Amino acid sequence: MEFFSTAANIATHIEDSGKGEKTILLLHGYMETMYIWDDFARNLERNFRVITMDLPGHGLTCSAPVNTMELMATVAKGVLDVCGVQKAAVVGHSMGGFVAIKCCELFPDRFEKLVLLNSYPYSETDESRAIRAREQAVLNADHLTTLAELSIPKMFHPDNLRRLDEKIRETIELCETHDPAGLIASVKGIIQKEDYSPWLKGCGIPVLSVCGDSDTLVTEEIRDRMAADFPNVKQIVLPKCGHNVFLEYPEKTLELLMEFL
Repeated sequence: MEFFSTAANIATHIEDSGKGEKTILLLHGYMETMYIWDDFARNLERNFRVITMDLPGHGLTCSAPVNTMELMATVAKGVLDVCGVQKAAVVGHSMGGFVAIKCCELFPDRFEKLVLLNSYPYSETDESRAIRAREQAVLNADHLTTLAELSIPKMFHPDNLRRLDEKIRETIELCETHDPAGLIASVKGIIQKEDYSPWLKGCGIPVLSVCGDSDTLVTEEIRDRMAADFPNVKQIVLPKCGHNVFLEYPEKTLELLMEFL
């Protein structure tokens, strides 16, 4: 069921499959909406109750002046409250992974397992902050569609572009639902993101990380650093895969999640 509700004082766009003994909350990435999960969620629904949402500043969910990871995590927990769910596993893609980590840190009694898809726990580097600042300038100039057309295809492995052309085009078109001001508020939140390493090192819940070997954002350097820093995190790297493991190789990603969850 797809509906709107208020979660943590934010009007939020939600979809809840409503059935299943165990619940999974799926959190999308930057410039995505909850619809990015459609095909993947349908497969998960065979075994789980699946909840998706538009994070603040994205799609049809309202925005705060700055969409910090803390704010988005509080809204995500509020969605569980709205849906009457006491405990869930949380799966976050890219920015959604930042939010998922914060969910588990802030609300340890509500989140029992954590899955990071093409995500990392570190704060942003000076270089990445500069890139985010340039994105803000593009969004301020009302060039959202141009930004989406240029950036989204680069998130996929070159070998997968033709095969996934329809999904890529759909993702770009869905960017028209975003309010540029909401995306800017989310970029500001990403820039302010703290380093979650201390929490992740000592967290008491199972954590799975799945990345692509050709991910231009979660690079080999970052993956190696994560492997060294977090021996408690199970890390899987998929070959010939970019920044979208659940879109580029959904069957394998689903298999890994089912085994883990």
